[in-house]
Amino acid sequence: MIDDFFVRALFAGAGLAVMAGPLGCFVIWKRMAYFGDTLSHGALLGVAIGLLFELHLELSVFLVCTLIAITLFMMQRRSSISSDALLGILAHASLAIGLVVLSLMTWIRVDLLGLLFGDILAVTHRDLAIIAGTLGISSIILAIIWRSLFAATVSRDLAEAEGLNPQRAEIIFMLLIASVIAVAIKIVGVLLITSLLIIPAATARRISTSPGQMMLASSTIGFSAVILGLTGSLNLDTPSGPSIVVAAVILFLVSMTPLAHQIRIRLAGSST
Repeated sequence: MIDDFFVRALFAGAGLAVMAGPLGCFVIWKRMAYFGDTLSHGALLGVAIGLLFELHLELSVFLVCTLIAITLFMMQRRSSISSDALLGILAHASLAIGLVVLSLMTWIRVDLLGLLFGDILAVTHRDLAIIAGTLGISSIILAIIWRSLFAATVSRDLAEAEGLNPQRAEIIFMLLIASVIAVAIKIVGVLLITSLLIIPAATARRISTSPGQMMLASSTIGFSAVILGLTGSLNLDTPSGPSIVVAAVILFLVSMTPLAHQIRIRLAGSST
């Protein structure tokens, strides 16, 4: 009989995979991997602020990640510094400040390893409710901004010419990424959050022939990585978060084999 904590972990991982799949595809298409990494580093600062002011951790992480995203957006428009340099500055500054703040709070016991690498097996029913709510809201919002966001990804000028609002869609997209990071921190931790956004989407790209296929495949691959990672973690007594990421990497390596190429060819044939 499967233990209750393992079932909760599976549901939590499934919810995260479904959320991260479509968003990860846009991260790949828009070449924003470093942006996601920056927000994930900022999540630790959000945790530190949440503990310091006794706030809801997911809410404080979301607010800090949103602040970082807005700061980046404004600095890109006003600063002569390149985007990758700004991302590097914000990523390491927020991570360092978060670690310093946590180290100064000697009156609070902080599981630093749990924050950095996650502990999906400690997910509660309350966490599941938060993940389900975030999944539902983010799915509705993504469906609303899909056309504008995809058009902006292909060509920002074309999107504006069609009367769309790509800037608004991109800001909302940043907020969706922040919400995923906020709910994912307990599952895979600060240092591994971006991997669940990027690796399944990169894997799906190798076997997909259309944007819709890629988004569906990304969520499926992410969920498969959760199942394989949790099973391996349970049997081998390894950390759950890193085990999920390792499983995702293995699936990515499999996608580079001739078998995956044949799957892509069959999918292309079935879609014509």
